[in-house]
Amino acid sequence: MSENNWNRWGAEDERGALNHIDAEAVKRAAALVTSGQVVCLAQPLSARTPSPPHRAGMQHFMGRSGGDYAAGARRPGGFQFAEDTLLMPAHIGTHIDALCHAWYDDRLYNGFPGSGTRGTTGAARCGIDKMGPIAGRGILLDIATVRGGPLADGSAIGIADLVQAARLAGGEPVKGDVVLIRTGWAERAPATVSFDTEPGIELAAALWLAEREVAVVGADNFAVEVLPFAAGTVFPVHQRLIRDFGIPLLEGLVLKLLAETGRYTFMFAASPLPVLGGTGSPISPMAIL
Repeated sequence: MSENNWNRWGAEDERGALNHIDAEAVKRAAALVTSGQVVCLAQPLSARTPSPPHRAGMQHFMGRSGGDYAAGARRPGGFQFAEDTLLMPAHIGTHIDALCHAWYDDRLYNGFPGSGTRGTTGAARCGIDKMGPIAGRGILLDIATVRGGPLADGSAIGIADLVQAARLAGGEPVKGDVVLIRTGWAERAPATVSFDTEPGIELAAALWLAEREVAVVGADNFAVEVLPFAAGTVFPVHQRLIRDFGIPLLEGLVLKLLAETGRYTFMFAASPLPVLGGTGSPISPMAIL
């Protein structure tokens, strides 16, 4: 296996493994739709949405509401309306990491300089605005089911686990797949989110997915990868998948309802907010069955 995907789609590429999903792949994914059922895979967003301590939570303000009319606001022609403002970090709830989100040795995906990601302007390269909409074949790797229940904090998901879950799904992930990994962690309803301990994939499992040329890797935990990290490493899955292979990570998914349908392959669709230079985006993905 190649050590990275740099220059695979040209020296100026900023979409990475999403290039695996071409028009034919989208049409094949659409052919999986049989019942027309749509399953939302996103957490609800509110001031109570869990977020790690170093990030601000969501703040929700009403600019106009029923209270304004109760206080005497004008109603021209009887017309009334409500509107609101949201303040929140890009990496909250169900969200996707841009390819500028994680790097090492001062180089982003495809060799772009990390110095181009600045506090006042965002990312000059590999920002979330370069990602575009995502539509393709999704595959659920239900580790919680194959292990007999939600995984304990700190449980590492290895290659053998992915292979067993792939058998349940009817086959291994293929080029261009959006891989969704169910650990059951989110179903234990954590009161807080931290980077101290949670189940997730280990580095060898991440590289196994990269070898199969998947387009996206997502999970129902907060970091995708197992916490705490293996000794001597820091976010090794983020480093290798995002920076080396250009595979974005989709975090904070809600996968229990999807698992209950018994469908393991489906059409996946989602679109991040095209924030110029953004490092990630809240997202509301769906499985169309």
